[in-house]
Formats: sequence, C-alpha cells, structure tokens
Amino acid sequence: MKRSSLAAKRETRQQNRPGRREADRAPVGVVVSDKRRFRVTVGAILLVAALSVLSGCNRGKQEPAPRTYHVRGIVRGISPDRTTIDIEHEAIPGFMPSMTMPFSAADPNEVAHFNADDAVSFELLVTEKEATVKNIRRIAAAEVHLPTPSPPVPSTSTITSLSPRLKEGDEMPVFTLTNERGEKITLDSFRGRPFVLTFIYTRCPLPNFCPRISRDFAALQDAIEHGAGPLAETRLLSITLDPKFDTPQVLSAYGKSENADPKIWSFATGDSAEIDALTQAFAVYRQNEGGTLSHGLATALVTSGGKVAKLWRGNGWTPAEVTAAIAHLNGAGD
Repeated sequence: MKRSSLAAKRETRQQNRPGRREADRAPVGVVVSDKRRFRVTVGAILLVAALSVLSGCNRGKQEPAPRTYHVRGIVRGISPDRTTIDIEHEAIPGFMPSMTMPFSAADPNEVAHFNADDAVSFELLVTEKEATVKNIRRIAAAEVHLPTPSPPVPSTSTITSLSPRLKEGDEMPVFTLTNERGEKITLDSFRGRPFVLTFIYTRCPLPNFCPRISRDFAALQDAIEHGAGPLAETRLLSITLDPKFDTPQVLSAYGKSENADPKIWSFATGDSAEIDALTQAFAVYRQNEGGTLSHGLATALVTSGGKVAKLWRGNGWTPAEVTAAIAHLNGAGD
C-alpha cells in the first residue's frame, strides 16, 4: 500500500511538471491563438474604418465645383496683356446686378479676338476665391439688354468735383458721411489716429473684388487688435460705392457678416454726389446708371494728421504691406 501511495504521488508530481503543464495547456493555447486572430481582425476593421473617415474628410476639404453663369454683355475694354476684359453685362439673376466689371480670362487667347463695343455671350465661372470667363462668343447687339441710363443727380457734395487726383503726401479731402450706426462721420472723426480707407459695395459678388478687399480688411482688423504703437491706434473705413442700396442698416448687417468690430472698422454711406466726389479724388471709376454699376478699386492709408501717406490701386495689395506702411508712420501728425 505504501508503494502504491508513493507511486501515486510520483505520478502527481510528473503531471505537475512545467513540461506537462504546457502539454496540458495545448488546447488552451489554441483558444489564445483564436483570440489573437480576433483582435487582429477587429484592429484591421478599425483601421479601415479610420482610413475611410480620413478619406471622407479629405474629400470634404476639396473645393466645390465652380458655379457657372451664362451671361451677355458689351465689351468696354481689354487689358494690354489680354488677361482681363471689361464687359458691361446684363443682370445675372440671383447673383449680381448689371454692371461693368474687368473679368479675368481663363484663356487669354480667347480675348485677343475681340474689340471694344463687341456684343458677346460668355460663361462666368465663380469659386470661393476667383471668377473667370470662358467660351466668349460674338453675338448680335440686339441680343444684349442693358438698363436704360438714368439722369444724373444734382451735386450737393462738400468736395469740389474739380479736385485733382490725390497723390501720396496730399491732404485728405474733408467729407461728411453716415456710418453703419446712422451716425454722422467726418474727417475730424478720425483726427489723431491713422486710418485706412477703401471702397466696396455689399452686393459685389466677385470674390477677387470687394469680397477680397473685405477679407483683407478683416486681416488688418486682427493685426490691429493684437498690435502695438501706431498699428493699435489705426482704424478702418469701408466706403460704399452703392449708396442707394447700401443704407446704414444694410452696412450694419454686412459688417456683422464680416465680424467687424465697430470700435475698429466702420462702414459708411452718404449722398451719391459725396461718394462720387470721393471716388473722383481717389481716381476710382464709378458709374451707376439705371442699375448698371461699374467701379475700380483703391485703398489709402491716411495719417493721424490727415495726409495721404500711401495709396494702393486695385486689389493686389496685402495686409502685410499695409501694416508695414503703418509701422513707418512717425506720429505727431506724420
């Protein structure tokens, strides 16, 4: 019996050896392997799902297809390099009223075959950042329907219409306008502070014109908010080219849409003749006849003493250029 008991103990010890335990766990090992395969499968599924989400995000960041409008109009001019063509066009329903605008040509070779006063049809392609024209075709003049010109409005401007074109270093002409809060503003309202003024109108839909200027003014506002010295004291003034439509209420709504801080950035309207006199002084072409609005672009830095320190024509300037010009102001009336 003792031997039998000892043999049983030896057998128990044999079964409890490490090697024996590994052998006994062989079936369990198979289960562990299945679990690993399960984990790998789940991980792969999650990875594929994550890649799909990222792919979807990248697709979401792609710029949407341009909006296309079919338009008719009359050629009013062509740039010497044939990259832009000035067209007085019909109203584009749901997009913009009739006006004369310099359009960028998608293919300059198309523009080379046209002359002033040609009646044309074309496609206007608009993205978030630019507008171009293509497929320009010559058509009969009778197919183009432009608004009838309205008689000029008698002038009541405080600025003489015979004022010469302003140059850098000239005194800023006095003016009387109304801001987006319905308050009267004049040149004296900005006295003691530098200010940057420009010309826009709220219905201008072409992204490389007024909307671009307003985007750049928003960047200037941000620089002013975080700046020091003359920059921190600088104010911004956007003057409408369309005073009949751009009332103080309309300008207020527009300012809110641009996140304008009224302590820094003001919008102004006024008597049409007053606007005309200012645009003439800055050599900004503006014509509003029977609903047709055409215009140029100009931006100016005016010193705290009321002198024109810097002028930028068109829309090619950058916020960095303006802030650099402000930094060079000397103060004390500059």
